[in-house]
Amino acid sequence: MANTVPMKIFFSPTSPYVRKCMVTAHEVGLVDRLELLPASAHPVTRDQAIIASNPLGKVPTLVSDDGHALYDSRVICEYLNDLGQGRLLAKDGALRWEALTLQSLGDGILDAALLARYETAVRPEALRWTDWIQGKIDAIHTSLRYLEEHPELFQRDFHLGLLTVGCALWYLDLRYPDLAWRQNYPQLARASEPVLQRESMQQTWALPA
Repeated sequence: MANTVPMKIFFSPTSPYVRKCMVTAHEVGLVDRLELLPASAHPVTRDQAIIASNPLGKVPTLVSDDGHALYDSRVICEYLNDLGQGRLLAKDGALRWEALTLQSLGDGILDAALLARYETAVRPEALRWTDWIQGKIDAIHTSLRYLEEHPELFQRDFHLGLLTVGCALWYLDLRYPDLAWRQNYPQLARASEPVLQRESMQQTWALPA
């Protein structure tokens, strides 16, 4: 592409939402145009560097090569797919709505996982709400059960919904190994393996030294 000005993305290597954007960029050939900016998004101690571009103070936040900020991951992924002329999202029709709905399911798994983690890793122990944590873990399980019962969803050409579910499963491996989702949902484990083994999904990224 003629424009060589780098886009910038506020980056955390363990954020599954940032990972969604990086996998998307890899899929559409734009990953080399992304400059990774160190970020420390936190629900209490907020990162003022992010807030300067995104008033929500969340990652991912993308600053395009013309200086405009985009957020959240859903917007950024669609932007990158469009910019790179990718095929991660159909322009219209049933496959578009299926991909977007599956993206919402993957994001919902991540929302539940992050909220449960914040309750244990951020909230003071005396203020933790066990029922809240259990409710979020149950939302993860009901979502995984749905995917277990619908392996045909993984037979589609790779799209943004499958990408998001893959990032959700990656995050469960990272933060919730005790859920043992592969053992508890074996049909899902088999069906999702081609997604998890994609080159883009196998990539790791880190901030420059």
